[in-house]
Amino acid sequence: MTYQLSESLTLMPEWANVEAIILAWPHEDTDWQPWIDDARATYVNLIKQINEAGAIVLLLCREQDLGIIKSVVPMGAKVALVVVEYNDTWTRDYAFVTCSSEIGNVPVEFLFNGWGEKFDARKDNLVNETLAKYCLNPLISCPIVLEGGAIEIDENQHLLSTASCLYNPKRNGDMQAAAYKQIFAQYLGAQETIIFENGHLEGDDTDGHIDTLVRFTPLRGLVMQSAYNRTDDSHYEGLSKLKNELKSAFPDYKIHELPLPNVVNEDNERLPASYANFLICNQHILAPVYQQPEDKEAIKVIKKAYPNHKVIAVDCSTLVKQFGSLHCITMQIPVNTLDQDVLDAAADGLAQI
Repeated sequence: MTYQLSESLTLMPEWANVEAIILAWPHEDTDWQPWIDDARATYVNLIKQINEAGAIVLLLCREQDLGIIKSVVPMGAKVALVVVEYNDTWTRDYAFVTCSSEIGNVPVEFLFNGWGEKFDARKDNLVNETLAKYCLNPLISCPIVLEGGAIEIDENQHLLSTASCLYNPKRNGDMQAAAYKQIFAQYLGAQETIIFENGHLEGDDTDGHIDTLVRFTPLRGLVMQSAYNRTDDSHYEGLSKLKNELKSAFPDYKIHELPLPNVVNEDNERLPASYANFLICNQHILAPVYQQPEDKEAIKVIKKAYPNHKVIAVDCSTLVKQFGSLHCITMQIPVNTLDQDVLDAAADGLAQI
């Protein structure tokens, strides 16, 4: 079946009902190698939390890793194993996004070039060809570079992104706001695109993805990674300016500010530990924590921002060692997107598809 692209495509907000979450298993040839056991333990815990939130997991993996996965992931886990090659595990940035349309939910992919040619992404860029086989409708490909973590949308089709990411010339050359807004309207149904000039976390290889900075709530609210608790921090000025941009763009929205932790690695490099990098999965929010004093306050803020959701703290202190967090390693798939056979296979427990 061929689907003719029309402006009826509409990117679904993350709080739409979800049937699956895409993950990619950490293996020795990814950057997780120094912490491979801890990384895998984090993934096993995350799979459990996703299942408890009412979604299956589409777990990308290599053929040679099937044995270790079956030995550490409980057999009853609702997981569909997808054998495919990939460069790394940041599925947020190369897995398809899901748009609604007149024919139903449609997977939409963009080009991925390793966050502006920083890393090899040739295998990652082919993953959607495999994933599309399990979808009810054909894959639509948009010929520009864009990562899923670079965009945030609400139910009113307000789309958010950042200038530091979009205008990196190694993504789309000198492409500017007007062209991006046209693409976002055409492929994602964005009625209004707002591109923020401020806000970036040290150590963030993505050039300032919006999912580390600002997230919508279903209740006309915004959750932002702030630095209100660290007025002498290097991030304070930029994040304060970002807050002013939010106030200007959404004057009648409530802004929920998250405290900023100070997480460094063994080389004393600042890590981009963002509490805004949470995953919404049905009526659950899986929220990253980093074994820091600010963890409790961050969870309290998220609970206040999403009073109708159950907030679950997930230890992401290992994930942030590779300069990312929970939202970065996940991609949600709304209900009525996947073939029923995939859902049935996963429901029976740890099945290769």
